[in-house]
Amino acid sequence: MIDQYGRNITYLRLSVTDRCNLRCRYCMPQEGVCKKPHAQMMTEDEMIAAVEAAASLGVTKLRVTGGEPLVKRNIVSICRRAARVPGIEELCLTTNGVLLPQLSAQLREAGVSRINLSLDTLDPDKYARITRVGRLEQALAGLEAALAAGWRVKINTVLIGGFNDDEVGRLAGLTLRYPVDVRFIELMPMLDSDEFGEAAFIPCTAVLERLPQAVPVAPDGGVARLYRLPDAQGNIGLISPVSDHFCGACNRIRLTADGKLKPCLHSADEISLRGLTKQQMRERMREVIWNKPACHAELSAHHHSLAGRNMNQIGG
Repeated sequence: MIDQYGRNITYLRLSVTDRCNLRCRYCMPQEGVCKKPHAQMMTEDEMIAAVEAAASLGVTKLRVTGGEPLVKRNIVSICRRAARVPGIEELCLTTNGVLLPQLSAQLREAGVSRINLSLDTLDPDKYARITRVGRLEQALAGLEAALAAGWRVKINTVLIGGFNDDEVGRLAGLTLRYPVDVRFIELMPMLDSDEFGEAAFIPCTAVLERLPQAVPVAPDGGVARLYRLPDAQGNIGLISPVSDHFCGACNRIRLTADGKLKPCLHSADEISLRGLTKQQMRERMREVIWNKPACHAELSAHHHSLAGRNMNQIGG
């Protein structure tokens, strides 16, 4: 469906849970999330109905997110059913990788076509610090499991000044060792990003300063600007939602685990789809897509996102 600004909305990001087995500092509080009654969360049938409604409006790409989607007990069933919705051409999943060794074969068989793996550091101590409870070897085992299952993997790295900007070369070097893409994403000023301080934000252009040998490559239709190291097996992507936003090319809507449809990650606007028929969902989606804002408000260390939720509550 085309919105009022001429953008073709073809991409739905579906959060299946706001819970996670890690506690990444820019994503959620140390104590985790307040447990909501199951009655306040979308059921599997409601999620699939929402995917069907979105597909009927022209959505062709679905990304399953969390929280951490693999902690959802029925995640394989959700993916299997979603992959078979007419019109859905690509089903991607974003994960921290911890549970991939146990679930990769089932998810591959269910129809997941691509994996994005969150990995902000290759230093075990720093990994434990940023995740509060995680172990680097678990994430790397998840990466190996994803590659063994035959997926093309994109690694998502949130760029944090004073924390991992000194690892840009090592992280980008993963494209030399593995058939993976590494995407550096600017730290967004959400509810829980303050603890890093103002100096934590650095623009993605800093990556190029540290990788002078990287050369531009043709865009692939996504929001990342792409580069490649000599002899690399994959690309390096730069995603700049703060310093160089891509609102004019945004083609996505988001559905939270508690059933709120959001036209923009950084907007407080949301509308509930819970308890609706598929046709009612379709009409509300049509309304949300048409009224999708032209651009989100300014983002900076002094101008936080208006989303009003942590990232785990929206879907990273």
